[in-house]
Amino acid sequence: MARPNRLPSIHALAAFESAARLGGFAQAAAELCVTPSAVSHRIRQLESQLGESLFDRSPTGVRLSDAGQRYLGHVREAFDKLSQLARDDEPPPLRLRVGAPPTFARNLLIPSLPDFYRQWPDIEIEVAVEAPMQEKPERHEIDIRFGRGRFDDRTPVKLFDDLEVVLAAPAVVKARALQQPADLKGIELLRTPLVAWRPWFAAAGLDWPEPARGQSFTDLGILLEAAASGLGVAVCPRRIAERWIASGSLVPLFGLAVPASSTYYTLVQPDQMQRTEVAAFVEWLGATFA
Repeated sequence: MARPNRLPSIHALAAFESAARLGGFAQAAAELCVTPSAVSHRIRQLESQLGESLFDRSPTGVRLSDAGQRYLGHVREAFDKLSQLARDDEPPPLRLRVGAPPTFARNLLIPSLPDFYRQWPDIEIEVAVEAPMQEKPERHEIDIRFGRGRFDDRTPVKLFDDLEVVLAAPAVVKARALQQPADLKGIELLRTPLVAWRPWFAAAGLDWPEPARGQSFTDLGILLEAAASGLGVAVCPRRIAERWIASGSLVPLFGLAVPASSTYYTLVQPDQMQRTEVAAFVEWLGATFA
């Protein structure tokens, strides 16, 4: 095969590869959205430039010549390299690490993430579950923390306000005939350092001290599981307990709720907000959970 003096037209190479792969000029024309005569013309230009016939033509159709078979391998190799070059030039995916308490991650964040991915399919979210009550928790690009808004040097942004309610398993409500707040006397009051009982006691007109004995849990999800298992009665922000309430495994008692002193906050370093993925996720969090 003669060595060409200049590079073949990319349109001619595409017509040749398509016709060789599909077995005819008409099929290649359909794939390339041109006429069969245009495909034939491009291939004849390529053959003229190479000095050899790439197809054996007959009244019944065309098939690759020996020279065409050899040339097809070179063309496909060149196309593969061009394709790889295009992939190498693609920008890296946008990745974002988000730290969140386990109960928030499991019950609020993860069920809502499909909505985020519908809006931002090119952002990859890695959720790092952070155990509550750590003295020095790991910092991520975005952190979601439970408390009163004092965490570290980052400015906290409240995700939502909440109400604290008292909850018990239906079997406990029935067995102990819980009809008014004073009926809690003598019942196991489950404790957590994350939520105090005293504000609810005060709203209920009960001059009771904060429980000092009994089972205590440092995670709200475990606290709610303990209550659902019948181990006692819990006080917890209602929004985080919604899954247990909706399933009927826990029942809010006495129709009494008090403003939650602690809730969830977003923490982000200000300079991180210049990144597209960070700004998008923070905005989505606010819109989703406000």
